[in-house]
Amino acid sequence: MKVLLIYPDHPETFWGFKHALKFISKKAVDPPLGLVTVAAMLPEHWEKRLIDMKVTPLKDIDLKWADLVFISAMSIQRNTAENVIKRCREFNKKVVAGGPLFTIDYDQFDDVDYFVLNEAEITLPRFLNDLEHGNANRIYETDEFANMRCSPIPAWELLDIKKYAAMDIQYSRGCPFNCEFCNVSQLLGQRVRTKTETQVVNELERLYKLGWRSDVFFVDDNFIGNKNKLKKHLLPAIIEWMASRKQPFRFSTEASINLADDDELMALMTRAGFNSVFIGIETLDEESLTECNKIQNKSRDLVDCVKRIQRSGLQVKGGFILGFDNDPPSVFEQLKSFIQESGIVTAMVGLLNAPRGTRLYSRLKEEGRLLKETTGDNTDFSLNFTPVMDNNILLKGYREVISGIYSCEAYYKRIRKFISEFNPMPGGKMRFKLGFVKTVVKTFFILGIVGRERIHFWKLFFWTIFKHPRLTHIAMTLAVYGLHFRKIFERYM
Repeated sequence: MKVLLIYPDHPETFWGFKHALKFISKKAVDPPLGLVTVAAMLPEHWEKRLIDMKVTPLKDIDLKWADLVFISAMSIQRNTAENVIKRCREFNKKVVAGGPLFTIDYDQFDDVDYFVLNEAEITLPRFLNDLEHGNANRIYETDEFANMRCSPIPAWELLDIKKYAAMDIQYSRGCPFNCEFCNVSQLLGQRVRTKTETQVVNELERLYKLGWRSDVFFVDDNFIGNKNKLKKHLLPAIIEWMASRKQPFRFSTEASINLADDDELMALMTRAGFNSVFIGIETLDEESLTECNKIQNKSRDLVDCVKRIQRSGLQVKGGFILGFDNDPPSVFEQLKSFIQESGIVTAMVGLLNAPRGTRLYSRLKEEGRLLKETTGDNTDFSLNFTPVMDNNILLKGYREVISGIYSCEAYYKRIRKFISEFNPMPGGKMRFKLGFVKTVVKTFFILGIVGRERIHFWKLFFWTIFKHPRLTHIAMTLAVYGLHFRKIFERYM
């Protein structure tokens, strides 16, 4: 059996870093972890090829080669996924679909032959068994949650890893919280399930042996969902392995704001090699936090929490949402002030949307406020429901927030604030790879000579060189990110 695994391309997005990747000559931020994990579950004697369309175009010759096509996608990839399925149909290829898009919306894809939904550790073996016996059903789904100890080492060898800025690893699934706008707890449950520390170390070792020596992103929706296991088992194991391999990786992940409450956990994470964490802050308004059930963020000094995490050596990347029913008229100015004061350089501010499968979707549908399905991109200035706040006021305020925090002056001021308060762990030497000089030249030319931010760029560069020299590479990286963020939002301004 010849199997082609396809990951569709998607539009330019905030997290796609398209404009920043050009500086380091990479094609994509990270690979399709779900597909390479599924590939590892397929029979060993099958021939397998993987096309990540973010990196490599899908050619007719690829489809002609295949006996069976596997496709996985998120909602933002809907249009490209539909095109891929159409092309498969033109070549009379059977299509097997899975992943978040199809798990939630499988009823909207008539041309897919088989749906392997929910968690593949459970549904994929059932499909493969029936396929082998010639009696495969169209839909395989389950309300069970997989034992993460059954999840294999992903088949990263199917990738051209040199084309990516980071590799991905998954330690856990599920989140102990249940925010109204999020579908994680619906898809993966509220009980946090984890791999063993041996599994994770084996995955790190596999990446190491493949020659990877850069960033690794733990894709867990809430990495700190089970703090005890992290502190007693996983992080000590990673610390030991990283020391034995002379610190080959830098780690990042996602977590909830209660990370700030645990000094021991933050210290262990930085010792293990973690240097950044994405945190969903969403809103500063207590009533809006109550509305969306973001209980872990309530009754907190959020600025202090962010600063505590950043002083521990973890850069905070923040997610924010506008459009809650309880948002007051002052929400826009409050949010701009908070982002500047907290020093969160990478601040993703989006409009509230209600994806299928969330409690928010159900509530708005019952209230008759749903207008359409989501685009999957909450920074594209679209809403899929009728907000309580006047729509024009909301969009105007959103534009003011974006133009405020991503103006050159405000953005570079935020970098300086962050750098002056950041306290990273000493260690890991910078690795000057062959492309480093090329990257530096590009950065100095595009940002320092051609770009409209050039005055701010040079002020930042020399200030960092003299005040915080060991953080110069971080400051320059954030400057490059700023160019990308501005280009993403300029399309809608």
